[in-house]
Amino acid sequence: MVDKPERKEFKKKPEHSGKPAASAPKPQESENFRGIVRIAGKDLDGHFSLYKGLLRVRGIGLTLAKNLERVIRKELNLPQKTRCGDLTEEQIERVDEILRAPEKHGAPWFTLNRAKDAESGFSHHVLMADLSFANRQDLQKEKDLRSWRGWRHSIGQRVRGQHNRTTGRTGATMGVLRKAIKEQKQAAAASAQAGGDKGAKK
Repeated sequence: MVDKPERKEFKKKPEHSGKPAASAPKPQESENFRGIVRIAGKDLDGHFSLYKGLLRVRGIGLTLAKNLERVIRKELNLPQKTRCGDLTEEQIERVDEILRAPEKHGAPWFTLNRAKDAESGFSHHVLMADLSFANRQDLQKEKDLRSWRGWRHSIGQRVRGQHNRTTGRTGATMGVLRKAIKEQKQAAAASAQAGGDKGAKK
């Protein structure tokens, strides 16, 4: 007789009671905590962590936000889980100063949005309204130079080599026009043939 292998006993999952799971306790707010904080001209929720708050600023992406968070925590001697609402007025001014010139505080040049700028020759970073203005200036410069990109921008077509025969059409759709013209020609040919048949019968 071959011994049968012992059956493994599995623990049954606890039945769901239907009650919602208890949420994690919210961190306590200090007396100086502020619900709205203005950083770099942007109103931010004070409950955001420093990293999340930086991401809300136009012109700061994932990589630069990580670098800036590290720089800010190091220079201001902040703890790991600092929220935007915990910052004092002096600390916010210092954060604004770092955001205005991150290249002077150790941010890598390749994370800046104006790396090796064509006009100044230096790497710097622009945010919010200055970024919109710089983008408009770059676009107008391309149009004035009549470069390929500038020409495509000026006629409202795609710039980066995408297909545009079937998608991204502007104006009247050529495929529909051709179909309508073809139907008109067929109708005219049919009516002409019907008129010729009537003349032959007479």
